[in-house]
Amino acid sequence: MKYSKYSTIIIGSGIAGLYAALKIEQQVDLPDGLLLITKSKLGESNSRYAQGGMVGVMKENKADSTASHISDTIKAGAGLSEFNTVKYISEHSDEVIKDLLKFGVEFDRDENNNLCFTKEAAHSVRRILHSGGDATGKMIEKALCRKVQENENIEVYEQTDAVELLVSGNECKGVLVYNDETQEYETIYSSAVILATGGIGQLYKYTTNPVGATGDGLAIAYNAGAVMQDMEFVQFHPTALAIDCGENRFLISEAVRGEGAKLCDSDGVEFMAKYDERKELAPRDIVTRAIFNEMKKNNTDNVYLNAACIDSKKLAKRFPNISQKCLENGIDIAHDFIPVAPAAHYYMGGVKTNLKGETSVSGLYAIGEVASTGLHGGNRLASNSLLECVVCAYSVAEYLKSIELKTPKQIDENIKSVIDKYTDEEIILDELDIPMMKKKLQEIMWNKVGIFRDEHSLLSAVDDLEHLKTEFPRSYKCTSREEYEFRNMLITSELIINSALMRKESRGAHYRTDYPQSNEDCVHSIITKGYKVPDYVK
Repeated sequence: MKYSKYSTIIIGSGIAGLYAALKIEQQVDLPDGLLLITKSKLGESNSRYAQGGMVGVMKENKADSTASHISDTIKAGAGLSEFNTVKYISEHSDEVIKDLLKFGVEFDRDENNNLCFTKEAAHSVRRILHSGGDATGKMIEKALCRKVQENENIEVYEQTDAVELLVSGNECKGVLVYNDETQEYETIYSSAVILATGGIGQLYKYTTNPVGATGDGLAIAYNAGAVMQDMEFVQFHPTALAIDCGENRFLISEAVRGEGAKLCDSDGVEFMAKYDERKELAPRDIVTRAIFNEMKKNNTDNVYLNAACIDSKKLAKRFPNISQKCLENGIDIAHDFIPVAPAAHYYMGGVKTNLKGETSVSGLYAIGEVASTGLHGGNRLASNSLLECVVCAYSVAEYLKSIELKTPKQIDENIKSVIDKYTDEEIILDELDIPMMKKKLQEIMWNKVGIFRDEHSLLSAVDDLEHLKTEFPRSYKCTSREEYEFRNMLITSELIINSALMRKESRGAHYRTDYPQSNEDCVHSIITKGYKVPDYVK
């Protein structure tokens, strides 16, 4: 096995990981260098699929204010958003977005070169920046990737999976990785390991997330003893294109509704007024449940989005990628209804962190979707995710400036025993049908731990998961990337189910039909390794 050391390791190459790498390299003393690890090719991540845009409370936008953004975020968060976190991220948006411009990130501007702002659901004013019309995540990622590739001080490992964090005495001292192409392991020591591994969409049958969104960072952080927070909160986007196009479904951005598109049935009858006075611009959890109810009531697989009421030239300019994708499927969005249905989209739960990115494990940090900072609460406000990615990446870089990054010199018996598990004499393992197992898991999560939940469905999911685990006899060492991903999917699914069982109320994206009201007390849910789900939830 190869051994190496770096002053800082970043796991994940989405916008959070890329921007953190650039900022840390720019301003932190790195005697042993900086390593960025991605399990795919550089630039392939959940971030690139973010269409709508990024919240920016910009000084030049006189109609907006941090007070307004804070209010909107907290209202959407269903009581679980942390005020100080929301305030910090909102107040730093102008500074960080202007710093992104220095790295070559461009946002759409009008004929007078002023930034363009759009509006999305539950925002009180137009404050969403966008790039390339409806390709914001892709454009930001592309610019940051270019800067990382040009930077000789940032080393990149591609096709590499982080399989276990090296932790002893509640201190993270590095990570053990697996290269899927060479099938070789490497032990990498570091005093600062940053998780930027993204979300969990692939746990569900229908998702807007790419194939790599398998909860890897969540699983390895949990196994390392980190505190996990609000794991029951999965956001289902109301409007994914209801046409299966491979491993995920194409997102029809909320910004389309923000520009005036209406939800309707096959006859063009609009229905959102029955559910909320804000109609199409109600918070995502409300719109998602409304659509799901209409589908169930009418025994259909989807509803429709009517964008024909928007000027055709504006549609083509503002949503070029959505227009093209729909055309590829025989839909002209300027004239035809768009078939849409909910899909797993964003994860509000995660590794509990503070605003410095610190977790409960010393030396381990988390930023972006894998982290639970308290910004999103129980229901993420549209386009706050990319803002959280960049502000928290900026913040962790600022914090690392203040500490001395010394690579651990002595590795104790605890870490040696972890390494030994992966270097022991090879044992011939039976080949497993991972695609089949993955489909089983996705069906369980979609049908029993999805948009609507109750105790019966959740306990049934527990039993199903236990049975599925017997088909996957891998406790730690696996034989391939897809096996490691499935291991992580099982761990993360179990955390979501147990947290959903413990929260006996409906709040934000967590809706229990057997407890449809919200409790008076609003508290975060916490799970750590070794925590036993109380008997009273069963």
